[in-house]
Amino acid sequence: CFGNFSSQMPGMPIQMGQPMPGTVPDMLSGGYSGYPTYSASYSSDADPIWTYFTAVAGQDGEVDAEELQRCLTQSGISETYSPFSLETCRIMIAMLDRDYTGKMGFNEFKELWAALSAWKQNFMTIDEDRSGTVERHELSQAIAVMGYRLSPQTLTAIVKRYSKNGRIFFDDYVACCVKLRALTDFFKRRDHLQQGFVNFIYDDFLQGTMAI
Repeated sequence: CFGNFSSQMPGMPIQMGQPMPGTVPDMLSGGYSGYPTYSASYSSDADPIWTYFTAVAGQDGEVDAEELQRCLTQSGISETYSPFSLETCRIMIAMLDRDYTGKMGFNEFKELWAALSAWKQNFMTIDEDRSGTVERHELSQAIAVMGYRLSPQTLTAIVKRYSKNGRIFFDDYVACCVKLRALTDFFKRRDHLQQGFVNFIYDDFLQGTMAI
C-alpha cells in the first residue's frame, strides 16, 4: 500500500522514491538500468521478425495483446519454454504503449523483440538444466545483472510476487522484467533532475501503474 489516502485530499502530490535510512540516495546509478534497443537503421527486407508481425497484424498495422501472444508463440521465441500468457502480453504492450492505444506497432515490436531476446539469454544462463524455472536467489541475481540496484526488501517482495513454490517460471520471469522496465521508465520520465525521488499527483500515479 502506498500510504494512507483517507486523510489526504485528492490531487495532492505523493512523494515516492525516498532513500531508505542508512542508504546512499543514489537511485540514478543504482535503480535505473540500461536495456537493449533495436538499431535505428533497421531494414524489414527478408527479416523474419517482419514476417512474424505482419502475419497477425490487423489492417491498422498494429497488434493487440491476443495477436501479440499468437505472434510470439508462432515465432518460437520462447523455444523450449512455455508460451507467454495473455496477461504477460498485455503488460508487454503497456510497457511500450506510449500513446495509450492498447496496441503495438512494428517499431515497438522490434523494441520488444530485442528486450525479449536479451531477457531470454539472461534466463537461459541461469537455467543451466533447462528445467524452465529458476530459484528465488537466481532471480535476484538476474535483476542485478540487468543493472537494477534494489534494496533487499524490494527484491524479497518481487521474488515473492513472481515465484511459485519457490521457483520462477520463464513467463513470470519475463513479466517481472517487463514490469520493472515499464515502472522504471514511468519513474524516469518524471525524475527530471535525476535525484531518485519524484512528486506524483495521485491520478498520475494511478494512470502510470494501473495501466501496466
